[in-house]
Amino acid sequence: MRRIREPVAATIPSDEGAGDIGEIRDIVGFHIRLAHGAVYRHFTETFGHLELTQKQVAAMWLVDNHPDIAQSTLAKRMRMDRATMMAIVNRLEARGYLSRGRSATDGRKQTLNLTDEGRRALATAKVAVRAHEDWLKARYSPAEVETLIALLTRLHSE
Repeated sequence: MRRIREPVAATIPSDEGAGDIGEIRDIVGFHIRLAHGAVYRHFTETFGHLELTQKQVAAMWLVDNHPDIAQSTLAKRMRMDRATMMAIVNRLEARGYLSRGRSATDGRKQTLNLTDEGRRALATAKVAVRAHEDWLKARYSPAEVETLIALLTRLHSE
């Protein structure tokens, strides 16, 4: 006979006044928000000296992995609207990290590539990303990390 497990009450780190959070402890979105806040705070501490956002680092990384990527393709891969992507690209270009070009196959599309300065900034950012990831993954076993990524992917995949 299969045993049915009782749900385990979520525990919240003891901050001053945290106490019992009542029914909200069962709200998945609430815990995702808290987790996002913790991850974002650590990211900000880790990346503060680089003056780069998570989105900017992700954009640079994708451009580095896909030379001559179209700006519209980059927006799709990052699941962003074109206007937001343009603002990110404009900021990175203004800092000298990205260069725009014309697609050899479709003159309507702009291609993106990292500049030498952009590659250096990305290399520095990758060191910070690894430190941030080490901090995050230290909370889980390797199997749990794999499961967590699979579960989160289900939320953001189309």
